[in-house]
Amino acid sequence: MKIAIVETRPFKDQKPGTSGLRKRVRVFRQPHYLENFVQAIFDTQKDLHGGTLVLGGDGRYHNREAIQVILRMAAANGIARVLVGAGGILSTPAASCVIRKHRAQGGIVLSASHNPGGPDADFGIKYNIANGGPAPESVTGAIHQATLSLSRYHIAEIPHVDIDHLGETRLGEMSVEVIDPVADYETLMESLFDFDRIHALFNSGHFHMRFDAMHAVTGPYAVRILENRLGAEPGTVMRAEPLADFGGGHPDPNLAHAHDLVQQLFGREAPDFGAASDGDGDRNMILGRRFFVTPSDSLAVLAANAHHVPGYRQGIRGIARSMPTSQAADRVAARLGVECFETPTGWKFFGNLLDAGRVTLCGEESFGTSSDHVREKDGLWAVLFWLNLLAVKRQSVEQIVREHWRLYGRNYYTRHDYEAVDSERAEALMKGLRDKLASLKGQRFGEYRVEQADDFAYTDPVDGSRSEHQGLRVLFEGGSRVVFRLSGTGTEGATLRLYVERFEPDPERHNLDTQETLAELIAIAEQIAGIRAHTGREKPDVIT
Repeated sequence: MKIAIVETRPFKDQKPGTSGLRKRVRVFRQPHYLENFVQAIFDTQKDLHGGTLVLGGDGRYHNREAIQVILRMAAANGIARVLVGAGGILSTPAASCVIRKHRAQGGIVLSASHNPGGPDADFGIKYNIANGGPAPESVTGAIHQATLSLSRYHIAEIPHVDIDHLGETRLGEMSVEVIDPVADYETLMESLFDFDRIHALFNSGHFHMRFDAMHAVTGPYAVRILENRLGAEPGTVMRAEPLADFGGGHPDPNLAHAHDLVQQLFGREAPDFGAASDGDGDRNMILGRRFFVTPSDSLAVLAANAHHVPGYRQGIRGIARSMPTSQAADRVAARLGVECFETPTGWKFFGNLLDAGRVTLCGEESFGTSSDHVREKDGLWAVLFWLNLLAVKRQSVEQIVREHWRLYGRNYYTRHDYEAVDSERAEALMKGLRDKLASLKGQRFGEYRVEQADDFAYTDPVDGSRSEHQGLRVLFEGGSRVVFRLSGTGTEGATLRLYVERFEPDPERHNLDTQETLAELIAIAEQIAGIRAHTGREKPDVIT
């Protein structure tokens, strides 16, 4: 096997964001661009040398070509063994599962998550460490620093590797094992949930669901588990075939982009339960018959009812949520007498808490929920958790949530996204707001009085690491709040996110319209930050 040492030059734009490096496909297809970033991973992650690497992605455009490049570079950089999902497919939670089960030293996941796919759309690459989780900032920072001085990369000159058939191939000293992308994950799910009870629910003749895989990676997983194993009727899984461009859709499981599913669940002949997952399978949307469950409420409901599920029958040790996620889970933790942590956005911040045994369940308002079974958020896991609850409680989704509100109170909550905003204008908004934070304390806006206003910072309770500038918070007396944050998941411009929350303890006021209930707080956010003036937008692009 001949190994080439290729001269290159650094690219200055390879700093990973919230979850890896995401750019347009055309950027990744530049000569040396992908190779530079991969070489930076191999140069900085010494445990991979002589170790095992897990490799796969969500099947989006450029996925298969990138896998061939990475295999050739792995062979040239002393990797002993690569486990690659057949067809290049591995959902993000399945990749975490495989890393952990096979005790790999790390994994490379090829995905831009919920971002669109296709030749003119997005591609992404991220590194997961040996615990199965996204690389922490210390690792991504080292990789970024390596990209800034890279002058060469190593790549084997070998023919195309067959990744479509299960089995083992030798590339010099390296073994490439093409594995069933679903098998290990399915086994893990069966160890957590009561598959027999869920099977009985589907076969009762009184329960029907729809799952929208959005032509993304979760399709094969959902068909295998929901239809083939649990007995859901054929066709339960919509848009089941993974496509390189996601069928021209936007694989983001929210009320706007899963439109067909939402129409069915809010139609006259609505099924009992609906769910969707995203491009790489780590997000979820939960729907009942004519009823939407917010991700924040979903986390709280799962935490409060975890003892009904075999994998969590002994109770949970704690809960962690991202800072913008509503405080509904905090109330559950308080009643259960367990710890609750508020972290920055990004699943990597949950890793230390999970590894230290401080928490069992984690969630983000951006449709991500999971537990200590892997180190990623897990869309299909959340769906199976809900199915297990429905099978045990024999109530509707709406009944379960309303019962939860009666016990804990309701956190009215919404997120407004302003997408592809000019980056300079978005930064100017944040700077202007940051400059006035100190003066907001004590000010009254209508019925709301500011109790605290700050730039959120987090000190990891396990390793003491510090993360600053994680979002601007305006907290009002009584628990209401507005939060402003620039997202790190887009590839062009900036996405400004406004989060608005109000707690309502009165059950008689739990059936109000969310946007109307939060209208005054939304207006206050506009008054404080000047969103229209800074962005030039009259309204958000997406409301969830």
